[in-house]
Amino acid sequence: MYKQRRCIRLNRKWKSTLTLSLAFALVFSLFSSTFRPAEAEAAKGNKSKLQSYVNDMQPGWNLGNSLDAVGADETAWGNPRITKELIQNIADEGYKSIRIPVTWDSHIGAAPDYTIEPAYLNRVQEVVQWALDEGLYVMINVHHDSWVWISHMEKKHDEVLARYNAIWTQIADHFKNQSNKVMFESVNEPRFTDGGTTDEAKQLEMLEELNLSFHKIVRESGGINTTRPLVLSTLEASPSQERMDALSSTITKLNDENIIATVHYYGFWPFSVNIAGYTRFEKDTQNDIDQTFDNVYNTFVAKGIPVILGEYGLLGFDQSTNTIEQGEKLKFFEYLTNVLKEKNITHMLWDNGQHFSRTEFKWSDQDLFDMMKAGRKTRSATAETDLIFVRKGTAGQDQQIQMNLNGNRLTKLSVNGKNLKKGKEYVLSGEKLTIKASKLAELTASGEYGVNAVITAEFNKGADWKFRVITNSKPELQKAQGTTDNFAIPVQFNGDLLATMEAVYTDGSNAGPQNWTSFKEFEYTFSPSYEDGKITLKPNFFNEVKDGEVILKFHFWSGEILSYKLQKSGTTITGTVM
Repeated sequence: MYKQRRCIRLNRKWKSTLTLSLAFALVFSLFSSTFRPAEAEAAKGNKSKLQSYVNDMQPGWNLGNSLDAVGADETAWGNPRITKELIQNIADEGYKSIRIPVTWDSHIGAAPDYTIEPAYLNRVQEVVQWALDEGLYVMINVHHDSWVWISHMEKKHDEVLARYNAIWTQIADHFKNQSNKVMFESVNEPRFTDGGTTDEAKQLEMLEELNLSFHKIVRESGGINTTRPLVLSTLEASPSQERMDALSSTITKLNDENIIATVHYYGFWPFSVNIAGYTRFEKDTQNDIDQTFDNVYNTFVAKGIPVILGEYGLLGFDQSTNTIEQGEKLKFFEYLTNVLKEKNITHMLWDNGQHFSRTEFKWSDQDLFDMMKAGRKTRSATAETDLIFVRKGTAGQDQQIQMNLNGNRLTKLSVNGKNLKKGKEYVLSGEKLTIKASKLAELTASGEYGVNAVITAEFNKGADWKFRVITNSKPELQKAQGTTDNFAIPVQFNGDLLATMEAVYTDGSNAGPQNWTSFKEFEYTFSPSYEDGKITLKPNFFNEVKDGEVILKFHFWSGEILSYKLQKSGTTITGTVM
């Protein structure tokens, strides 16, 4: 799976800089005032046929890291072969559309014909047909080819263009009489930096050349392709204003009523990977969502150009879905889903196998799915936290929690199906929820560290919210020895959960990767294992640490902060408790 994760990380790296600069700069660019014919309808509040088509696709799901895998076949990145049963189960989960990313590189013959292997094209056709059989809308594309070879277009212009044109000529011909519910996406996250191009204007010029060529090939191929919906991406699928303006300009030139714009979104970067102290869903992260999709809406949707959010999630998921604390994760997806609904943007969840099991057909995080599902119709209530810590051996206290009801009404609290007594065991005053000390003492009577109970809050609308009641005491770190390739600190977590880690040298300067902040990236540089009782410091961290002393500070969700000293000498690491 390492190869799979690493590839994704490199392919998403651009989002870090773009999203961060968007949020911190707070710059709003002017968008093009050129009207398409459909804009008049949109301004009157009428839905165009294409907008209705896109609305009917809501919600969508990505069949990631399968046919798009870079390698011999669809199992190259660790996922099993796609089955009809998988597609049936996705449809049963309420999804209306499926994006089937396809990487063609390993299945294309030599110049000048660049013939696609018939067996591979037929395999793509088979999966597409399974989706159509379930009534799903289907998007297919040219996926990781974007960075594997299309990125080299400036230096190998004629070769890249010929290969790209040959692929789309064959795809268009093969699917030209396929249902109109199949749409073509010209290229996923089109990029040219891997090929050495650094000039933005040149990149936009090459992307437009590809998109115009793609459009011409498909439209001239006959059959249903003359009006089939086509999906065009911004440069790198970025929702930055200048890149969206460039795509809007291309769409205006095409003057085609069946063009859909697409961008991708993986959140405000510091929150999305848990770095720089952004452990919570706070204002910067919320503002980034608002600003991004205000701009997307104003640039496209308000002008009659439908938008599909072709991929969304959190970048930290490339490492682990536990990179972001559960409650903070749920608040992000609840808010994002609501904004997309308000902006009339259809969204397609990126899933490389980490969310919906390809063999068991179950969600790895049912609460996350429930939150996203509820958000398609209404807002869900959330809370400032989903963690209630009860310190072992201390007198119990009432716990006050700020709720965010989002217009909903709390109907009950329960533990294992047994309702808590309103007024006696809990009180709700406005949006301030108080769980009584006596009830918490009862729930933690076993004295065992960790989660002793889950209090489920139910509301008149939306998803449930779950509070984990945790017995804890101060964590304990222990001394350790190891190497830069293999170093872990033994820890007695005592029920607590790690939120983040700081690293500085003795002179106070920041240590480790991304040294503009003392707070390191969760899972990429360090990783807790509660089952094994350790915190692993990864080679990614030590690769950018100088010899000498490094002071670590571990921040826990209970509020505890523990310090620890490292001594690095070459590849040898010694750790001591401070």
